[in-house]
Amino acid sequence: MSNELDRRGLLRMSAGAAVLAAAGMAGLAPGSAAAEPGARGTGAGLPPVPGMSGDRLANELWYQLDEATLYTQDPELNDAYLAMMDHLGGDLENGMLDAWNSVVTSPDYPGNYADLMAPVRGALQKLSDVQATVFDAYYPRRDIRLAEAYGMFGQGVLFDPRRAPVKQEVHTMGGNPPHGYHVWFAYLRAMMVLGIDRARWRDMAPFVAYGWAAQSIAKPGQRTVNPPLPAATMRGLRRTWLCRTTRQLDRDFQSFPYPAGSPAA
Repeated sequence: MSNELDRRGLLRMSAGAAVLAAAGMAGLAPGSAAAEPGARGTGAGLPPVPGMSGDRLANELWYQLDEATLYTQDPELNDAYLAMMDHLGGDLENGMLDAWNSVVTSPDYPGNYADLMAPVRGALQKLSDVQATVFDAYYPRRDIRLAEAYGMFGQGVLFDPRRAPVKQEVHTMGGNPPHGYHVWFAYLRAMMVLGIDRARWRDMAPFVAYGWAAQSIAKPGQRTVNPPLPAATMRGLRRTWLCRTTRQLDRDFQSFPYPAGSPAA
């Protein structure tokens, strides 16, 4: 991986909070604001995009996250990226993943991970703030549709022609197989152990795993409209992944590139 920021490799970290029941999504209803015209979670009021395929709001969420964290990032966020790159030896993605892998099996984990990432706490705080702002603008924090935005992302069913200039119209994780979900989780854990909006990241971590599991099976193309996975398959993935605890996910993400036991493995 070069020193350049991969569009999808690190920028798909979670923000916003949702708590899911063990059955997948039982017990949570969409936020009450969703009934209001133009409210978060509905996509109402968003202008049509010719050629777009898939859920309008989910497309917008991932598009705007790209805008805020990469294409139109503010100077403070750019400085945060540079600080993390310097701390991680110049390679942001692989450096982050290597840092997590180097300590996750230690009996001192997660305290040793907190010590390792403490020098860039301010940079991680900035990244967390930027992403949280985007997520909170589009979905209420306890809205189950946010989980499905991750499921759509993993399946590769969100086709957005506005991204044609960068040659990846599908909002999904780049790479075949993608390692970005592992990088994503390493960032989440760093934020959690450093107390950066800990509950938000803890509650969102299963969504990353859900997206990873879906993409491991779907293996979507990056530039074409992809078919969704069977509904029964997605129900099974929700039941398996959306109830995972942080410590379970610590074990799960040691499997690479696919989840242990996945049909893709």
